[in-house]
Amino acid sequence: MPRELALFPLQIVVFPGEAVNLHIFEPRYRQLIKDCVEKGITFGIPSFQDGKVQDFGTEVELLGVEKTYPGGEMDVKTLGKGIFRIIDFKPTLGDRLYAGGDVRDYKHETKEDPSLNGRILMEVQKLFKAMRVKRTLPSNVSDFSTYDVAHYVGFNSEQEYEFLLTFDARSRQEKLLEQIQGVLPVVREMENMRNRAKLNGHFKNLIPPKL
Repeated sequence: MPRELALFPLQIVVFPGEAVNLHIFEPRYRQLIKDCVEKGITFGIPSFQDGKVQDFGTEVELLGVEKTYPGGEMDVKTLGKGIFRIIDFKPTLGDRLYAGGDVRDYKHETKEDPSLNGRILMEVQKLFKAMRVKRTLPSNVSDFSTYDVAHYVGFNSEQEYEFLLTFDARSRQEKLLEQIQGVLPVVREMENMRNRAKLNGHFKNLIPPKL
């Protein structure tokens, strides 16, 4: 059943369960945050790609306003909830300045295969090590979701959007694992190239092969 939802299109993809920090400066979205605080409403962040608002997005809940600036700008914390599809986009929602529309909720599987997630976590650790990324990963597989690392495995914006539309948990796991295993050799080769570049001009202690 369609329902009305305030919308805040952005050039990002937000995943369910993702914490998103936003700097709010436009008057229309300052009004939106004010309504979230005073009326307890949520809003949707549909991805803006290729010059247009995409059909799907993630509903977010305002967790708090961290800072308000003298000019009215704000730093806010939000949390991604469920996925929706826009049925009818409205540039302004009723008498409000911000956009909105009629949306339909889409269910995504949240129960992922623990053994497969264990493999994914090991591959992500290898990738982060090769990239020299210091990012804490869950020590317990039960605390891990594929959405937790989807922004950090080399997906471009279009691929992230496709990942958002992968509602089946198994397919999501397989897609993420395939991506990591594909990008890891490239990252390692780039690291080898950097190391070789650093050695350029240095005296090399090379052991000749036995002929």
